[in-house]
Amino acid sequence: MDERAEEIMLDNIGMTYKTNDGRDVTALTSVTLNIRKGEFISLLGPSGCGKTTLLRIIADLLTPTQGSITVGGETPRQARLKQRYGIVFQSAVLYDWRTVRKNVMLPLEIMHVPKPERLERADKMLELVGLSDFANHYPQQLSGGMQQRVGIARALAIRPEILLMDEPFSALDEFTREKLHDDLLRIWRKTNKTVVFVTHNISEAVYLSDRVCVLSPHPGRLSAVVDIDLPRPRTAKLKSTPEFTALVAKVRGSFEGV
Repeated sequence: MDERAEEIMLDNIGMTYKTNDGRDVTALTSVTLNIRKGEFISLLGPSGCGKTTLLRIIADLLTPTQGSITVGGETPRQARLKQRYGIVFQSAVLYDWRTVRKNVMLPLEIMHVPKPERLERADKMLELVGLSDFANHYPQQLSGGMQQRVGIARALAIRPEILLMDEPFSALDEFTREKLHDDLLRIWRKTNKTVVFVTHNISEAVYLSDRVCVLSPHPGRLSAVVDIDLPRPRTAKLKSTPEFTALVAKVRGSFEGV
């Protein structure tokens, strides 16, 4: 049994939007989920199932219209104000006129962290993601995969407890994505962060996760939570095993109403 403390507790979460013509559209309904400290969770589902909405609710970027959420016993707002979150988006969103090091340092500047500490933290994070030799390069000199690693370094520089990732590898080619899977798992093992990872790729979710949370659309709801009882550390060879194939099939069969 996993005895790690519960980090994020979602209770009966729902989210309803109003359209421009006044109609209600339900993006999420009745989502209850507890995420344990240090766990790697994937929110998996097709477009329109509410997985990004759920991530944004955890991050305090949206307020649910139903239910409640606590993060380590606090509200999402309290957690955000304490810089407990690091967020990695689908695009790295780097500033072209800042070097790689200065892009990583940016949130620390906003937090008024002293310059010597900013430099130390940025260089440590760039070493962690394997980009120390590119600290003085500019974003346009990097590949897409390298830019995403800069985004991960920047998110980790504030020393968050929770790393929230919104389809960070979806725009990359298959070879780059697989390399970044292994990079991310290595970083996760070293930092012991709680990771909530949004994806629509079933194999990606199974390879990375401790548990895969399957969301089905119309309206968005949690249709299954699948334990991924595969050994760690994981390598690409795992993907050709019967156990991996069986879990992919189990997750695929968990969608409802797609």
